[in-house]
Formats: sequence, C-alpha cells, structure tokens
Amino acid sequence: MKVIYNDGTVNECPKEEELHVIRHTAAHIMAQAIKRLYPQADFGYGPATDNGFYYDVDLGDETLSDDDLPKIEAEMKKITKENLPIKAYILPRAEAIKLMQDRGEKYKVEHINDLPADAQISFYQQGEYIDMCVGPHLTYTKALKAFKLTQVSGAYWKADKNNKMLTRINGIAFASQEDLDAYVKLMEEAARRDHRKIGKEMKLFMLRDEAPGFPFFLPNGMILKNELISYWRDLHKANGYVELSTPLIMNRHLWETSGHWDHYKDNMYSTVIDEEDYCIKPMNCPGGVMVYASEPHSYKELPIRAAELGVVHRHELKGALHGLFRVRCFTQDDAHIFMRQDQIQGEIMNVVHLINEVYTKFGFKYFIELSTRPENSMGSDEDWEAATNGLKTALEKLGLDYIVNEGDGAFYGPKIDFHLQDSIGRTWQCGTIQLDFQMPLNFNLEYNDENDTRQRPVMIHRVCFGSIERFIGILTEHFAGKFPVWLAPVQVKVLPVSDKSNDYASKVYQELKDEGIRAILDDRDEKIGYKIREAQMVDRAPYMLILGQKEVEEGTVSVRSRDTGDTVTMKPEEFKALLHNQIITRETIIPQ
Repeated sequence: MKVIYNDGTVNECPKEEELHVIRHTAAHIMAQAIKRLYPQADFGYGPATDNGFYYDVDLGDETLSDDDLPKIEAEMKKITKENLPIKAYILPRAEAIKLMQDRGEKYKVEHINDLPADAQISFYQQGEYIDMCVGPHLTYTKALKAFKLTQVSGAYWKADKNNKMLTRINGIAFASQEDLDAYVKLMEEAARRDHRKIGKEMKLFMLRDEAPGFPFFLPNGMILKNELISYWRDLHKANGYVELSTPLIMNRHLWETSGHWDHYKDNMYSTVIDEEDYCIKPMNCPGGVMVYASEPHSYKELPIRAAELGVVHRHELKGALHGLFRVRCFTQDDAHIFMRQDQIQGEIMNVVHLINEVYTKFGFKYFIELSTRPENSMGSDEDWEAATNGLKTALEKLGLDYIVNEGDGAFYGPKIDFHLQDSIGRTWQCGTIQLDFQMPLNFNLEYNDENDTRQRPVMIHRVCFGSIERFIGILTEHFAGKFPVWLAPVQVKVLPVSDKSNDYASKVYQELKDEGIRAILDDRDEKIGYKIREAQMVDRAPYMLILGQKEVEEGTVSVRSRDTGDTVTMKPEEFKALLHNQIITRETIIPQ
C-alpha cells in the first residue's frame, strides 16, 4: 500500500502500520465532510486509535446526534469518489500559525503554540481541506475503501474539564468491506453479550445515579461473586497462601511513606478524622506491609504469601465509568509475597502457574506484557534493573513469549501483565505480577538471615482476577451469561407441564433444594414452551427439568440441557449425581 509522508515522499507502508494509516486518513476525510456540511466547524484533535478514529470538533451553537451520522457518512463517500490527491508539505511555525488563523482554526493555532519554537509544522491537503498532521496518509481519497461512523459523544478540549466540551465523532475503518463487515458483526455480538444488559436480565447487579461507579450486587450476583471467591480461596489455600484483612481507612502519613500520596493522590478519596488527614485505600499493599512489619521474621519463614480480598476505592472520572469494567469501588484479589532475593524467580514462576490455572479454567487464551520503568518512578537504577531482570529471567525460564511495554510499569517496580482473550476475540488486562524493591525500603522491612544479620526482603504484588467485579463483567460477556453449573445463580429450573404434575414437581424441587442445589420451581399457569424459553434466555439455567404425566407415572425427570438443547430422561438420583459431580469438580464447558 502506497502512503505519503509529511515530507512529500511516497513509499510502501509497513504492513503493521497500514490500518493506522487508513484510519488516520478516514479522520481527515470525515473532517472534510463535516466542514462541507457545517462550515462553522472548528477542529481539535483527530487521531487514529486502536479501535478506529475520531475527530473532536467545535460546531458553535449546532449540536449533533447519532441521527446525523448517515449524512456525514454520505458526504465522506462523495469525497472518496472524487478521488482527490492527498498532498503533504511543511511550513515554518510563523507561516503555519498564519495559515490556521486565516482558516479560522483557533484550536490548531493553540496546538501549534504548544509546540517548540523551532518546530517545522507539516500539513496534508485534499481538495479544499487542509489539516495539520504528522501523517502518513493514503495518496488518494479513493483508497479509503471501507468505513462507518459509529457514535457521537462529548470530549473536553485537551481532556481538561476546565476547557470547552467539544463534539467527538467516532468511526471505524478497514482495508476491505469484508473486514468492516466482520467487525460490525463482532460489535453486534458484543452488544448482545453486554454484561450490563445481561446483568439486568439475570438480576446480578444494578447501577444507580445515586451512587455512580459504586455497583449494587443483587442476590443472584452475590451467588456468582461468592462462588468465585470460594474457588479463589480454595486455590490459594492449596498454594500456600494465608489470608489477611486490612483496614479500609488509614492515615495520610502511611500513604506518604508508601509513595501513593505523591504518585496517586488525585485518584484517592480522603477524609479528616480527629483533625488528621486519612485516606480510603486505593490499594491493599500498605496494609499488607504493616502486617509484615508488626513482628520480626526469620529467613526460615520466607516466602510469606499473604492474600487479601480487599475493597478499594479509586476516583475515576464520571465519563470513564462503564458497568463493572470501570468502577470507583471494587474488590481486588490481592496477594503480597515477602521473600529473599534468591527466591524471586521461583516465586514469580509459581504465580505465573497459579494465574495460568485460573485462566485455563475459564477457557481464556492470553498474552503476556512486560512493563518497564515509567518516568514518574521511585527507587534506584540498580534496584529497577535487578527487578526487571528478575521478571525477564522468570518468563524466559518458563519459555513464555512476552511483549515489552516500555515505561508502563508501576511507580515502584516493573510488572508482568496478563491480557486475556475472550470467546469473541476481545482482549482484557486482568492479572498482574509486580516486583517491588521500594516499598520494603520505604517501610524499613527486615528479616534475620542464617547469620542473624538483618536483611531487606523483596516484595511481589499480584492479582489473578484483577478485580472481582470486573472479572464478573468479563465472565458474563465471555459466557454470554451461560455460566457453568458451579457458578450459575440458578442451576436447575423445574418446569411442570401442567397442574397435574405440580405435586411431583414440588417434590423433585424440594429434594434438589435439600441437597444444596440452586433450583427454582416455575409452577405458573403458562405454556411449557414459554417457561422453557424464559429459563433458557433469561435465567440461563444450565438444566431444565420438564415434568409431565409420563415423568410422574415413571418417577423420572426429563433433563433439557441449556448448552446442547438435548433432552434426556433419567432417575432423579442420577441427575443429582451428575449435578453434584459438575459442582464439586467445578466443571467448566469452554464457550465456543
């Protein structure tokens, strides 16, 4: 694919950059279409993104909605048919400012003024439209083959809430119509699986305007949450962890010592108690550190693996909140491992095995990312190098491929992130392993070695689920609400065909309840087809027991499987044994 660079040269585009160039060009063609339809339009930023492209635009007194997108899209198609050549050139700063001033682009002028004084500003032009951009771009507008505008939203200029709110127009673009159609189909499937929609239908959780970002878990959701926690506890007990619970609120001095106050205070909630500043914890680690520091330790005790299901609070911007995926209060399945330096690789490998066991359980594929030292960090170069090399060596010993994400580590140490791929191919960042030399130093943590000499331990921070709430959201979409039997809020729906089988259905239902099986009896005066559809589409119960006169006379149950649609007749005792086996083993059918 030929592209034009900002110096005017035309060359082949590297394959991995093609989609970015296509989307960047689409943003410019969309801006040109908007300018034709709304001459007063004044443009902010218009980048390509991992998921598409957008442009932020000031339309004065005019407002747009999603209903206006087809009109803009139609104008974009006209521009592509015109097959306008796309040209590039560079101007000195003063000439660039004059050009943008003459065209009434005040946001572009402000952007130029933010650049270095000696900056050379590059521009791209197609027909009457000129845009400031670093490129590269397609060489003709006709080369944009497949695009679709998706949404109108709002965005503050420069992402600053003190600035004017602009209109953000979002779109997607691909190299071919086939790729675009496949993406649209994927988005339709994602909408069908939306955990907010399914969560409401299955009565798992609710969100209220009175508590934005603070989810309410309903009885069915608590069943799901508690079953996940029970699995988590069993797994950690088997892997040598002890469990802690640390305070929700601790004083500001603690957070200054940990480094969170300097690096994270804008995301922390605070209060005043007894005329002293206190913080609601955004992380569990300082509490775990205080438990370790509360008594002396010997090298023989290490490693100490201390797990905590801690409720944390973080101030997220209201516009960023999204169902269970982005909340202000959540349960983090933390663990902090205190160890000797010679134990680093072994402990990291153990954690990788544990996280792999969790993700494999639910059928997630994943890739690994190693994030290195950020600019705003604490600690010495030597400690950062040792920590980073420790993570690298552990991954290499395990034979695991990984991607290096430069500069995206935590402020106190490098980290390994696990990115899950769900059943429809989307990725989610969940598990993490962070190696920390800094917090043990800040809190003066120690242990006595074999010579009774005081030494400083090293600390691992790690999570498996990441956040229980977010993981529930991911699982809900991964399984489309069709949870495996051991997690399902309703495991069995008992469905009498008519009033004549109600007494037998009540008996079967009570036997299931007595054995701890989560069953519901639907003896409403409704047609059996309606009951089956509701059980399958709303409750998403793994099994339905359809009980008519034949089952009453034979003392059997007709078992309909949610996942296969097959119906098999068996004795109630056989069915209960089947169910108990799936529950005890936590059998999980991987979604296809």
